[in-house]
Amino acid sequence: MRAGLEVAERPDAAMARDPVILRAHDLGKTYTSRSGEPVVAVQDVDFELARGEFIALVGPSGCGKSTTLNLIGGLITRTTGSLVFEGSQVTGPRREIGMMFQAPVLFPWRTALQNVLLPMDVRGEKRSKHRDRAAGLLELVGLAGSADRYPRELSGGMQQRVALARLLLEDPEVFLLDEPFGALDEFTREAMNLELLDIWSGSGKTVLLVTHNIQEAVFLSDRVFVMSPGPGRLTEVLDVDLPRPRRIPMMREQGFQDLVFEVRRVLGAL
Repeated sequence: MRAGLEVAERPDAAMARDPVILRAHDLGKTYTSRSGEPVVAVQDVDFELARGEFIALVGPSGCGKSTTLNLIGGLITRTTGSLVFEGSQVTGPRREIGMMFQAPVLFPWRTALQNVLLPMDVRGEKRSKHRDRAAGLLELVGLAGSADRYPRELSGGMQQRVALARLLLEDPEVFLLDEPFGALDEFTREAMNLELLDIWSGSGKTVLLVTHNIQEAVFLSDRVFVMSPGPGRLTEVLDVDLPRPRRIPMMREQGFQDLVFEVRRVLGAL
């Protein structure tokens, strides 16, 4: 992490709170097809997320990973089950739960800094109150000197850094990340993963990351949630017992490779 930039410390007071920040029980989502037939996207999903935990969610395409994330984010309503955040049911979007998508979703007529400040504009808060912190977050994600550049002047990786800075400015308790670096080249993606780990480390935030990349899932997470083909069910949870901090050379180690192949076994990808 870059020296001189502040990231919130994990408060001792949090120890008095429930260590589980989010609980799902029998979570399910059923859509209706154009022909009127029910289509079960997610079914009987149970999990608990601990405060400060980093979780990776993997599974084959179409298994309901993004649907699960959208349910947690309150973007769609569940059909069955319960979803409880800090003791209350999730019934819609919440400021404590933030999302980041594969597309950076930046307004082309706004500068990088203005895009980071967008949530504050939506809330009707004064930009001046948050401008310094927004500029500091751009520096934190490696965009010092790019505050006045427009999205068309930024690479794909730089645009995703702007989106990450915007999410950090909102300061949610839970980060929901839906393949945010999936469209980037391998080297940029690795750099963004390291940035994400540095920012997350010691922040007390809870992260749930959807990814198709098994190595990425193992490298980043404390646990890997594996979903079955549709209708999506959470079939297995694998603990990632690897030391932190983590850096790229760890991927050569036997323990890392064993975990990667265990995830592949569960997915039936051997």
